[in-house]
Amino acid sequence: MGHILTILLGAYILASFALAISYLRYRRCTVMEIVLWGTLALCIPVLGPFFVIAARPGPHKRSPQPALAGRAFPSSKG
Repeated sequence: MGHILTILLGAYILASFALAISYLRYRRCTVMEIVLWGTLALCIPVLGPFFVIAARPGPHKRSPQPALAGRAFPSSKG
């Protein structure tokens, strides 16, 4: 029974670390900031990823505008 709990805890730690790192990919952070925030998320396994997401490090990356966003299409009404 103890082995199952150890495996579940390890899986949770890896999943929450992956969640924190995937969140950091969408923020504009330097490599050093990602390493430091990732280390925090890994060293504090239960609350670390929540701290990373709650802190919102770096500004949010803006996705590029679609090419058709500024175009006006003629209406079919005539």
